[in-house]
Amino acid sequence: MNLKLAGFAGDSIVDGPGIRFTTFCQGCPHHCPGCHNPETWPFEGGFEVTAEELLAHVKRNPLVRGVTFSGGEPFAQAAAHAETARLLKAAGYEVASYTGYTFEQLLAEGDPDRMALLESLDILVDGPFIQDQCSLTLRFRGSANQRILNVPKSLAAREAVWETRERWVGGEY
Repeated sequence: MNLKLAGFAGDSIVDGPGIRFTTFCQGCPHHCPGCHNPETWPFEGGFEVTAEELLAHVKRNPLVRGVTFSGGEPFAQAAAHAETARLLKAAGYEVASYTGYTFEQLLAEGDPDRMALLESLDILVDGPFIQDQCSLTLRFRGSANQRILNVPKSLAAREAVWETRERWVGGEY
């Protein structure tokens, strides 16, 4: 199963702690006003890559410790992202994802592919970007409504549980 990407950054420092590999998936249904990546909205375009090819790209940088799925909307390609996340985690990488959905929406929907993606993540930054709540002081988030969630703890509790590790949340939240 292939991922459809708009691009990737091999050494991001803004999409999670440390040096991360960030994918920008192609396609987003949300179209948030003020979006940082509006070129990713169309579901047409981009390029395809397999999970194995993406892992090979990630491994090229020995400083990368985590991978972040960004948008577009990763949950629009949930099955392919879940497969990729499982492969990355098996190789020892922390895996995070942004989404315009809330954790509660994803749980209530119960879509098997989206649940498989949730279950393969360490961190979820959830919620739509809201321009009126935008702040440059927020770490790894674009707007104050977005949360940095510990996915395993959230799934176990069946409710959103904030990530508490300093490397993720430091500063204001």
